[in-house]
Amino acid sequence: MSHHRPAVALLCAASLALSLGALGPLGARGGAAAVAAEATAVVGSPDGPDAYFPRDGNGGYQVTHYTIDDRVQPSTDALSGRTTLRAVAGSSALSAFHLDLRLTPDAVTVDGEPATFSKPSGHELEVTPRTPVAAGSPFTVAVRYHGTPSRLRSATAWDGYFHQPGETAAVGEPQIGPWWFAANETPRDKATFDITIRVPTGQQAVSGGRLVSRTVSGDWTAWRWKVDEAISTYLAYFVAGRFEIRRTTADGRPVLYAVSRQLSAKEVEQAFALLDDTPRILRWMESRFGAYPYATAGGVVSSVYTGFALENASRPFYSWFGSSAGTVVVHELAHQWFGDTVALQRWRDTWLNEGFATYVEWLWQEGHGRRSVQDTLTSRYDSYVPSSTFWDLQVSNPGPTEIFSTPVYDRGGMMLGALRCRIGKAPMRDLVRAWVDRHRDGTGTGRQFRDLAAAREGAGLSTFFHTWLDVRERPARTRANGLTGCS
Repeated sequence: MSHHRPAVALLCAASLALSLGALGPLGARGGAAAVAAEATAVVGSPDGPDAYFPRDGNGGYQVTHYTIDDRVQPSTDALSGRTTLRAVAGSSALSAFHLDLRLTPDAVTVDGEPATFSKPSGHELEVTPRTPVAAGSPFTVAVRYHGTPSRLRSATAWDGYFHQPGETAAVGEPQIGPWWFAANETPRDKATFDITIRVPTGQQAVSGGRLVSRTVSGDWTAWRWKVDEAISTYLAYFVAGRFEIRRTTADGRPVLYAVSRQLSAKEVEQAFALLDDTPRILRWMESRFGAYPYATAGGVVSSVYTGFALENASRPFYSWFGSSAGTVVVHELAHQWFGDTVALQRWRDTWLNEGFATYVEWLWQEGHGRRSVQDTLTSRYDSYVPSSTFWDLQVSNPGPTEIFSTPVYDRGGMMLGALRCRIGKAPMRDLVRAWVDRHRDGTGTGRQFRDLAAAREGAGLSTFFHTWLDVRERPARTRANGLTGCS
């Protein structure tokens, strides 16, 4: 994410593939195995694994694929739809389980059978299947729902669904899924996505991945998008309204850009000019961080002011910041590696995403004849005097309301710049590449990065990391802290 700084009676269809061996008189889901499963079944936790946002995510299963089919009316922000999830139960049979859903549920099925459901809170949907889901078994859940997402508020400060007359942007971090689909909203549970957004004919709906089809049916047009790579739920999104879409191919991959037609004609062309630099930036990043993680690329510029850009997988979202926002494009494309393919395991480590994307901005500037990383590091360091409140935040554990605060970005980036100064440019480049290679398509933690660096460069780095990420004061200007004597 990049902040502009100048200054989620019946549920829908679900199919559970159970392998029960010999079937008893109770049928496909009956017999001794079903009786045993029912006797030992548990209710999956409504809480997820993250201490910062415990209501996000749920226990007892992992989602492998989402099929979302929503109808959106950008003029009023009315939304109705259906999400079908393919999932796998954990080590315990499930008598019931939870999904994250801010919308009003209308119907639920589990493996095609109607299920009982309730809303114990504004964020949670509890589902009780007709028979328990066996431990370790694949199952399918379908949920039908409706609502006006922009009117729904979160218990946290991080609402991410934006609407203005004629245009909607379902973008947010750390939360967004439950505002427009039934989700297991935790970055640890990556899944593939098949997203269909239906909008009034003549309007456009853009999402990530590849555009599979555009089907006109009277007053409505269905835009279908597929993300074939497993991604975290907050990286799935859509924008709907009137957009100009341009398509091309670069480096053998499809590239699609979309810009809101609610911007002025001049702004539309300026936005496309910024987006057009995407292939060149990705080429440069691939040379340093390895293969681009997705099959498609591009970007979306919305007229909805969100105050941030977001690294949605394969096609980042940009709120219109102006024609000079080139480094924002670099920042969000860096996230395709740092945050997307290597996702956070826990939100306290947001510096892993934002510090790296900030550092990559500095690398880009240095590699293109502008200020060096060392000069940028020194300038940022000098701009925050020892008494500045900037140094008061523990970057490694900032708290849920501060995960996107300036020190997370800047001090995270400064630490990486100082680490390069301390260990050298080539070792730093190799370390960053090793980090991506080791955690590609998975997740990572700040501790894992520290351990990897120490294993490659020596245990003496523990004090360095502690000083930069844990201590609430300005690091001393020393060689040990990577602020002098760069190699």
